[in-house]
Amino acid sequence: MVDHIAHSDVLIVGAGSAGSVLAERVSADPACRVTVVEAGLGPDEPGVRELTRNGLQLPIGAASPLAQRYRAQLTDEPPRGADLVRGLTVGGSGAVNGGYFCRALPIDFDGPGVPGWSWDEVVPHYRAIQTDLDFPDRADGGPIAIRRTHELVGSTAAFVDAAQAFGLPWLPDLNAEPTGDNAPPGIGAVPLNIVDGVRSGPGAAFLEPAMPRPNLTVLPRTRVLRLRLSGGRVVGVETAGPNGPAVQEADRVVVSAGAIGSAHLLMLSGIGPAAALGGLGITVAADLPVGQRTWDHPEWVLPTTWTVVPQRPVLEVVLVADGVEIRPYTGGFIAMVGDGTLGRPDWPHLGVALMAPRTHGRVSLVSGDPMVAPWIEHHYDSAAEDVAALRSGCEYAAEMLGTTTQLGEPMWSTSQHLCGTAPMGVDSDEHAVVDPRCRVRGIDNLWVVDGSVLPRITGRGPHATIAMIGHRAAEFVSAG
Repeated sequence: MVDHIAHSDVLIVGAGSAGSVLAERVSADPACRVTVVEAGLGPDEPGVRELTRNGLQLPIGAASPLAQRYRAQLTDEPPRGADLVRGLTVGGSGAVNGGYFCRALPIDFDGPGVPGWSWDEVVPHYRAIQTDLDFPDRADGGPIAIRRTHELVGSTAAFVDAAQAFGLPWLPDLNAEPTGDNAPPGIGAVPLNIVDGVRSGPGAAFLEPAMPRPNLTVLPRTRVLRLRLSGGRVVGVETAGPNGPAVQEADRVVVSAGAIGSAHLLMLSGIGPAAALGGLGITVAADLPVGQRTWDHPEWVLPTTWTVVPQRPVLEVVLVADGVEIRPYTGGFIAMVGDGTLGRPDWPHLGVALMAPRTHGRVSLVSGDPMVAPWIEHHYDSAAEDVAALRSGCEYAAEMLGTTTQLGEPMWSTSQHLCGTAPMGVDSDEHAVVDPRCRVRGIDNLWVVDGSVLPRITGRGPHATIAMIGHRAAEFVSAG
């Protein structure tokens, strides 16, 4: 039996970093009835806040109730696989990640030139979501507190000492525009949404304080199976939750389920590449290039011989140079997720990530069953220039670090920054799925608001940008 639930003015699919900010902003109007549907656990459930607030560990191990895994293929020759991990709780991946909260670069927005999304237009929204405790004279005013690590120890200190001895300057603020004292190459402390060991992402900072509002309803443990469409417009969603199947009706629907989840839901609902969907027996509602040109930061990971200093943020400093970030992670995976049961030593490792890759990937639907995950291909090795840049970055790191550590052989990895599955663009953009106001082309009353809409990957990790997108798009959704 299907339960019909009360009508909403705005229904948001997903309480991740963008969805949490969006929900708080839209529900600030007491006359607007907002429902947020979240597949993961609610913040009040036993043990959830203990896991999400601990900024010195990542609660994403195999047994974690707050993580969902997707299998992906990183390279083609030979095929190399990896798990992509996404947060499954209020706050999404921003509730379980390492706290890297760095703004994008001006070229990331001025380059694509999407109307309404110039660098000057997005900076006020970055400022509105955060307060930088290290630069109190700034005009920031948002609830996400940002702080950098000032006391450098262990492998982080060794890395910084080696970089400065190599002649690299200290960059005072990685959140500033890359000019003057902040122009790369150089090394700087990572802006973290971890203060005194406590992680506070968009879910904790935006959505949780707003949850008592009488016009805001959050439904945890509830998965959206499909969008309900009628006459070229969205009218609601079909869900499966603790009380069984249900229909949620709404005047406006916003898909904020993350770059993987949003693309998956759109395609299940008939919004995507017509030939692929038709081949799976799905009725096509809008022939759009969903998932056809995705982006991520390829990364090579190298073991080190540094020893772990416990109870540190996962990444405290980065070196930025020539299109790469060199990242001295403070622990290996065992240390990061707090899993001491594996019974083997765990060392810090070095990441060399390509920040402006030429290669793009794809997210494809393989079944009309909502419980079957999509297929994710990165094609990281498909551009010789990208492989050469990663190799050059590793050689640069080895030369810089000299005798401070022994580096193992690099292994293919990913920065877990998949984006661009439903990119925004103008009408003439063949790759665009949504318009510059995040509205899905050809379907009325439907928006996508999360990292899916980025037309290309940012030159820094995208978490702060995804939260900013939620703030920027709120006025579009509120205006209808």
